[in-house]
This record gives sequence, structure tokens and C-alpha cells, in this order.
Amino acid sequence: MAHLTLDLGNLVLGSGVKAVYGDPVEIEGQTIMPVSMVGYGFSGAGTPRKDGGEAEAGGAGGYAMPVGAYVKRDGQLTFEPNIIVLLGVGIPFVWVTGRMLRGLIRALKR
Repeated sequence: MAHLTLDLGNLVLGSGVKAVYGDPVEIEGQTIMPVSMVGYGFSGAGTPRKDGGEAEAGGAGGYAMPVGAYVKRDGQLTFEPNIIVLLGVGIPFVWVTGRMLRGLIRALKR
């Protein structure tokens, strides 16, 4: 338990590409390979105890967002995005861009 954070980090590093690209699946003559965006986070700290030992605490978390899939039909490979995820990512981007443009327009009017 002394190196829990290091062990978890090594576990994540070992997953690599396998965590982002899923195994290809054959469905009705089409080969589909899912693609996701994956992120991990770890925190850990050791604090000294009054008896001279060290207390251990930590946490971990992660997410996987399905970005889309590579689809092979009739010998052609295409990427088909997940529209819901694109909207979820795009809405904050549009909001920030709008705020920046509003500030720029106000500055130019002065």
C-alpha cells in the first residue's frame, strides 16, 4: 500500500491505446471500431502522524467519452462522430467564442 499511487499510474500507462480504441466488431458485413476520449486523475498524500508513522490517503477518478467510431463499409474506412458528444463539447466553445467576440466588439467601439 506504500506505493498505491505509483501502482495505479503504471496500470493506466499500460492500458494506453487499448483504452481509447475498442476492439473491432463485425456487424452485418460492417466492421466497427469504437473510439473514446479517456482521462484519469490521481491524488495522494502522506501526512505525518503524531506517533511518527505516516498516514496514507488518496483518490482516483476517470472518465471515458465516446467520441465516435471507425466504420469499414465496402472496403472504405470512415470516421462517424458521436453527434451528442460533439454538441456537448461544442456548446461551451461557442459560448466562450461569443463572449470573446462581444468583448472585442465593445473594445473596438470605444
